[in-house]
Amino acid sequence: MCRAGDAGATVALGARCEYGARMYKRILLAYDGSESGQRALLDCRELADWSRCELMLVAVMPPPAAFIGGEGGIYDPEREKEEELAYREILSDGLKRLADAGHQPKGEVLTGDAVDEIVGYARKNNADLIVVGHKHLEGWARRWWRGSISKSLIEHAPCSVLVVITP
Repeated sequence: MCRAGDAGATVALGARCEYGARMYKRILLAYDGSESGQRALLDCRELADWSRCELMLVAVMPPPAAFIGGEGGIYDPEREKEEELAYREILSDGLKRLADAGHQPKGEVLTGDAVDEIVGYARKNNADLIVVGHKHLEGWARRWWRGSISKSLIEHAPCSVLVVITP
C-alpha cells in the first residue's frame, strides 16, 4: 500500500511507490448520468489516467416495485422496459466517454437498491475504490426524504469511497 511518507512515493492518488505497487487497481464508478455523476466520471477518468487501473461502471435501476409508487398502481412491463433502456443509454454514454479518453471500461446495469447493488458489485469485483457523485440538496425535508446514497455507501462499502461534490 502506498503512503505519502513511503520512499519514492508521490502524494498523487494512484501514484506508484518505489516498489511498483499501485494504490488503486480497480475503480468502480456508480454512474447515473446526472451533473454530479458526470463530474464523478471526469474525476474517475483522471484517477485511472494516473494509476492505469481497471475501470468498472454501473448504473443501478430501481426494482420494478419502485415504478408503481407509494399510492399503489398497476405494474406495467412496458414501463420497466423503457426504464431499462434509459439506464442502458446512461451506461453506454459513460462507457463511451471513458473509451474516448483511451480507457477500456466494463459496465453493467444492475437492478435493486442502489447501495446494496453497488456494494455487492464492489465486493464481487474486488474494487479498491468506489467513486460516486453527490449534489447538495436544499432544505432538510428534501435531504431527509431522499436520503444519501453516498453516505450509505461510506457506511457499507468494502473499500474506500470517493464522493465527488457538485455544488
